[in-house]
Amino acid sequence: MIKTINPDYILAEMPPDRFEIAASQYAKTGTITEPRILQYPEFSRVVFPLQSTMNFQLKPVSAWTEKMADDREEKLVAISKDPNRAADWNTYLDAREKTSELFEKEGKGFDIIWLHSDRFDEILETELAVFNRLFNDDLGAGGWENINNAHYALIDKALTALKNKEKRVLIMFGTGHKGWLLRKLKTRTDIELKPLLDVL
Repeated sequence: MIKTINPDYILAEMPPDRFEIAASQYAKTGTITEPRILQYPEFSRVVFPLQSTMNFQLKPVSAWTEKMADDREEKLVAISKDPNRAADWNTYLDAREKTSELFEKEGKGFDIIWLHSDRFDEILETELAVFNRLFNDDLGAGGWENINNAHYALIDKALTALKNKEKRVLIMFGTGHKGWLLRKLKTRTDIELKPLLDVL
């Protein structure tokens, strides 16, 4: 797919600090052992190797940090055990269950056409909208709206730097973020946004 798209730039869901370590490892040994990057085979086994045969620049645009992830997990555990937040937690669990039921009923696993459909984003939003409404402020930087805004700030910076340069940019993020990012990207007037399936 990446060869078909033939991007000039890939903006990837990799934290800049983890990316620097992984890039250094790959340059020296041809392999990556950095845990955060290694867990995503699309980066460690595909994107990094393709750099040697394709002429694209790879830019990390994930705002996640290890501390942020740890803090988020700690806060979610505390909320789940707080009697004063029981109603909120149960509302969130109900939304998760409804989302799971909809995916079981309508989903098609990892079929690429399904993953890139509007309906996939709509179903996922069933859970994420509730999660965001109830917990975004509690989770601080790790809140759903907060982290997506932070991700997008890095994407926005990279895209703005390419304004009027007629470059093809591939943005690679997890499907959970896709709907949110697409809504944000659609507000831009300086890019021609092409869904993956249209390009392929």
